[in-house]
Amino acid sequence: MARRPLPRILVNGNAQIAKSRELARTAADSATDVLHPLITVTRGLRRLAAAGRRKWAATPKDRRGPLLFLVASVILVVALVPYGPLLAVISLMAAAAWTGRERTPPPPTGPDEAQTGRLQSLYEALVPYFSAAEDPAPLYAHGGDWEKAFSSYEFDDDGRVSRLLIRYPAYFTDGEPDARARIEQLLHAKSGRGREYHFEWDEEGNDLTVTVLPPLPTDIAAQRFVTAPGETVLGFTDPADVQRTLPLTYGEEQRDVPPVVWRTGVRSTEPHLLIAGEPGTGTTTLMRSIALQALQYGDVVIVDGGGTGEYACLTGRDGVLAVECGTAGALESLEWAAHETERRLIAANRALQSGHPAPDDIKNPLWILVDRPTALAHLATADGRTDPQSLLQVPLRHGRAAGVTVVVAEHFEHLDFLSDAVRQHTRARVVLGAASAGQLAMILGAPPHTTPTRDVPPGRGYARLGTGPVLRLQVPATPDPYDDATSETHRRAVLDLLPERTTPLDAEPVPSEVAGVAVAEG
Repeated sequence: MARRPLPRILVNGNAQIAKSRELARTAADSATDVLHPLITVTRGLRRLAAAGRRKWAATPKDRRGPLLFLVASVILVVALVPYGPLLAVISLMAAAAWTGRERTPPPPTGPDEAQTGRLQSLYEALVPYFSAAEDPAPLYAHGGDWEKAFSSYEFDDDGRVSRLLIRYPAYFTDGEPDARARIEQLLHAKSGRGREYHFEWDEEGNDLTVTVLPPLPTDIAAQRFVTAPGETVLGFTDPADVQRTLPLTYGEEQRDVPPVVWRTGVRSTEPHLLIAGEPGTGTTTLMRSIALQALQYGDVVIVDGGGTGEYACLTGRDGVLAVECGTAGALESLEWAAHETERRLIAANRALQSGHPAPDDIKNPLWILVDRPTALAHLATADGRTDPQSLLQVPLRHGRAAGVTVVVAEHFEHLDFLSDAVRQHTRARVVLGAASAGQLAMILGAPPHTTPTRDVPPGRGYARLGTGPVLRLQVPATPDPYDDATSETHRRAVLDLLPERTTPLDAEPVPSEVAGVAVAEG
């Protein structure tokens, strides 16, 4: 049977309905404009009647008779005077129109005097960068009109610029990073320091959008994140930069926050991570957060080069194969990790060649967390031993195929002492703490689109996964539960995430909290 075409009314129904709605809306607007005087007079008559009723209710009963007599006399006089009723009606309509007018003052349509001064100051500061002597009609000139250059602007409650759309001439070299950096630095200084600005360059339209970013939340405590195996939450960022949110618990509340998710495993393009920062910026906190998430699906080997005991809460836990602080123990653990990587790689290749699935003993992910490896390198060199970083070459090169992930944390001043293997294979990068634009570009491989600030909270920084964009990052609060400065809320949050403590068969079980205190005191 041949298919019949749909009726024309059904094919073009949506267009006709939309057109009818537009006509109805236009007719309603036109009718409102035409009937506006009548609406105003009617509103005024209603207000006058209400005022008369209130006056009558407020008049004492003994005075209502004389008041009625006075009103009747006025009406009689008006009726006897020539043209009196007409003048009375005109007066009543005029009073109603005056009473029924809109009394709400119209909102200001432009900036005030102080805001205009700020915009003019920004305009004058941009003149040397956005002007040329041979330009016959310059958009930027000393004493020029800033309204032609600033298409859109917004101010915060303090009167400072919160959003600004800047037009610039087409001959400006917006494709050069140095030229962009000069403009961003200037706008940061003139718009107000102490805030983070996001710069969005539109090379095709010759527009620059400057937006003030709100501070990232710092009250996110450690908790079990809703992620799949192979996904690790490094922290949280701005909603406009990622397309995913995670439900998080804030005490009794629950909010959705956009995370920075790092994917590891066989199909990962950035299987290893490098964390850089100054002391006290949250590098160890991020390592501890990663360890707690990794223990949910795999095993962990921790090497603490600083020897500060920040990972004592993980000692003896289920899934934690070793927590080493000394040089000898670190070398033994890393050597075992290298041999384990080779064993897993050989087993996976044999299973692949024979057409069988991978053995179960290599499916469990293995995480190698190394905090401050350069400190151990100096100690090993002084003792005449092997550099621990050399033992990381095999896990770094073949870890993705073998299910081994390496995370390295180091301070800024010791980044030059990292081995070439660590630098080349850690394509996922995190920088925490205050850092200059040059340091961020050197470590992350690209400058951020925001202006870094000097005073930042612990765990605040930037992250870049491979060749992706540079994202703002706030690490979840994961402090040492055995530290006296840790609040009870954060201590309990970390202790709830720790696995059960492994105990020898001939020993009595010890509660985790008691054992943890004993380890900390020891």
